[in-house]
Amino acid sequence: MDWPARAANLRQWTNNGVRAPHKPLLLLYALGRYQQDADQELVYRAIEADLKRLLAEYGPGNRSTPAYPFHHLVSDGVWEVRTRRGAGSPGSGVRELRDSGAAGRLTPDLRAALRRDPSLLGRMARTLLDLHFPPSLHQELCEATGLELEYAETQPLIPGRRPRSQALRELVLTAYEYRCAFCGYDGRIGAIPVGLEAAHVYWWALGGPDEVDNALCLCSLHHKLFDKGVLGVSDEHRVMVAQRFVGHSPAAQDQVVSLAGRPLLGPQPGTPSIAAAHRSWHATQVFHGPSRPAMAS
Repeated sequence: MDWPARAANLRQWTNNGVRAPHKPLLLLYALGRYQQDADQELVYRAIEADLKRLLAEYGPGNRSTPAYPFHHLVSDGVWEVRTRRGAGSPGSGVRELRDSGAAGRLTPDLRAALRRDPSLLGRMARTLLDLHFPPSLHQELCEATGLELEYAETQPLIPGRRPRSQALRELVLTAYEYRCAFCGYDGRIGAIPVGLEAAHVYWWALGGPDEVDNALCLCSLHHKLFDKGVLGVSDEHRVMVAQRFVGHSPAAQDQVVSLAGRPLLGPQPGTPSIAAAHRSWHATQVFHGPSRPAMAS
């Protein structure tokens, strides 16, 4: 059995780029818990809060329930569910899963394969991370799901996966004149820019193109917050800051809250700005609105 391929082909609801990371998040969580205790069953009532936090933090802005992947992941052959009445899931209803004492874990075949080949766990985790999330979130997701992987291990290793453009970073940094489009940071060590990155708007992991009109030059902090849905870009090409972000220190106020309503810096004339379709995708699938009002000048 090619278990990484099975992880790569989880059955997910898809519609016009709508994100559905429910099953990948549950499987990453299950792999992390397996790493801690290979024989442990995951009782739905006990892990529901953990799964809710993962979906709220790394899923799209719309509310979703962890009951859905807990039940439906069974159909992918990597997860099994049993209740006090015996094998089989009682359904995708929250009350049914709680009241029946539903518990899930990796299938016996997968657990046996993981025992035979310990490196399989890392390969499956890398597959899930690469296919569903941008690299800026990989290490954080490992920590959130309890996976103990070296950072280097979370880099994509999927055969046949389209390679990332090696030239895109330079094109994007040039387009934005080597400064963060949100805050203007333009640090260098000598002639070499430091802490500046090319951030995909429509995530590359989900099919977003390696094009300048699908990227921003951002500093490392704002790249992370952009991928986390704390920051976004409005139709008027102004910075959006999610109301759910809270920070009272001067640093948080200056570096994040005060960005609300600020116009983007760049790109320079003659280079394409963010395409409307990519901006719209990020606003609906990543940004966790509503957004804060613009700061009074």
